[in-house]
Amino acid sequence: MSSSIFQTKPELLKARETREKYQVGIVGCQKSGIVYAILFAEAGFVVTCLTKDQTIIDRLTKGRITSFLNQEAQIKLKKHLKTAQIRAASDAKTALSQNDIIVITTPTKIGNKHKPDYSAIETVCKQVGPFLRPGSLVIMASIVGVGFTENKVRELLENTSGLKVGVNLGLAYCGSWTSPKGRLETSANERLIVAATDKTSLQIASAVMETIFGRNVRNTENMKMAEAAVLFDIARWNVNVALSNEFALFCEKAGIDYTEVDRLASADLTEAPLTLVNPDAQTEVYFLFENAEDLNMTLRILEAAAETNEEITSHVINLTRDALRNCGKTLRGARVTVLGVSGTPNMKDLPKRAVEELVKILESKGARVGLYDPFISADELLETQSYFKRTLNEALEGIDCIIISTGHDQFKRLNLKKLKAIMKTPAAIIDPEGIMEPDKIEKEGFTYRRLGRGAVIK
Repeated sequence: MSSSIFQTKPELLKARETREKYQVGIVGCQKSGIVYAILFAEAGFVVTCLTKDQTIIDRLTKGRITSFLNQEAQIKLKKHLKTAQIRAASDAKTALSQNDIIVITTPTKIGNKHKPDYSAIETVCKQVGPFLRPGSLVIMASIVGVGFTENKVRELLENTSGLKVGVNLGLAYCGSWTSPKGRLETSANERLIVAATDKTSLQIASAVMETIFGRNVRNTENMKMAEAAVLFDIARWNVNVALSNEFALFCEKAGIDYTEVDRLASADLTEAPLTLVNPDAQTEVYFLFENAEDLNMTLRILEAAAETNEEITSHVINLTRDALRNCGKTLRGARVTVLGVSGTPNMKDLPKRAVEELVKILESKGARVGLYDPFISADELLETQSYFKRTLNEALEGIDCIIISTGHDQFKRLNLKKLKAIMKTPAAIIDPEGIMEPDKIEKEGFTYRRLGRGAVIK
């Protein structure tokens, strides 16, 4: 391989002055892409973010993509933008042709029939290929199904670049389902798996990623094994979430409080927290289903877990309907505000997809829906943009019901007396994650429901 980065001994990349010679292109300027950009810039690399979305470029250039970044990350992003250590571009030639390392962070979507839709990544590979220089290193940092990187990504890059993986083109897979998600200190401490089918790509990719993740990098020359390991982490989490959800549903039926049961239990039942849905675990697990189908087998336990988690959003709708009925109201025609679109620190992600599904179902039942989140703006939303309210007062005035979908601190401190004055009483509060104190809420005359706590607790 002829690129200067491959002529550099991996151990020399430990020196910042060596890293400052190399340019990194980040393809996919969404949450993980932005965090990768900051982490690479912090390590000394010059970074260019490539996206066709002019809105993202404008916001990134102004340092305003902050809804999923903690304060530390926001400060560092603005610093690197000011010094041009991080830049944004929409033209692939400008963004990629001078780069030694290309990191693909474009997410894979899951279609309506739970089939992975790789079209976005395939388009990116076709877009990247023509601008790859001999000796470039491409790092696939998106979560994909087993075999996708080694087969489809390799094929597309070789066909569009005229280069050969392992000869004059490096290709590696870097996977960790929990990282990066928006908190730099968390991302830098997560375990990362680096894989490549040729030793040169593996050595260089590992050395590069170790500048960010340190000793938490694990290596393998088998990309399929690396992809499977990441998906297995997701699958285990998915099953744990399903088990927590199932315990909570049991507690509702039994008339006992899940939170109190958890306090008494010897094992931590909330290690996988109750939530409308875990965006990562709930969707990316379907990569494994497709792989299993290709192998003519069924992952029965995992499918049951996924089905349980899918039902939770519908169950929250049922809790809402029941609470409104207790207020002498119906879901049809009720004004309902969903509080929380961006993720909490322990969830480390944006649950937009879950909220969009919740809004869709509420509207189909005849409810009039509003949305509010203190850490996100309307132009960052997709299907739910028109429901977004600018202030908390605007979101709550005259409504019949609140659904707290994300446990932000601001929502934990809601002034109940003020709520009573501005909401259309009698009113209901639905709290799936259980962030509020039921006794205080019910004492103020609200009807309260949460996942894992029935209407009457004995």
